[in-house]
Amino acid sequence: QVQLVESGGGLVQAGGSLRLSCASSGSIFSINTMGWYRQAPGKQRELVAAITAGGSTNYADSVKGRFSISRDNAKRTVYLQMNSLKLEDTAVYYCNQRNPLRGGMEYWGKGTLVTVSS
Repeated sequence: QVQLVESGGGLVQAGGSLRLSCASSGSIFSINTMGWYRQAPGKQRELVAAITAGGSTNYADSVKGRFSISRDNAKRTVYLQMNSLKLEDTAVYYCNQRNPLRGGMEYWGKGTLVTVSS
């Protein structure tokens, strides 16, 4: 049974930094693609950043140069370092795990709220 548990969300001032963590259990963590998504009120859920088993990364244009995704397979954890935060970064951030193999499963965490204030 795969479980994803996010942590690190909270209130931060614009221009500040925050690091989110997502701990995964119940799978062979190292083979999975991991991602961070976010959803703001009235908007669609969007991909923020993703990292493959091989370490390749992709970022949304809106966060390039400000956010960085990384993973620690020994700790079964993926991180999202968020710098130079803006008001528009306010959203619920969700951890995602996807097995890239044919017929593989996809899982979601319950989310953690990030609120950026002026």
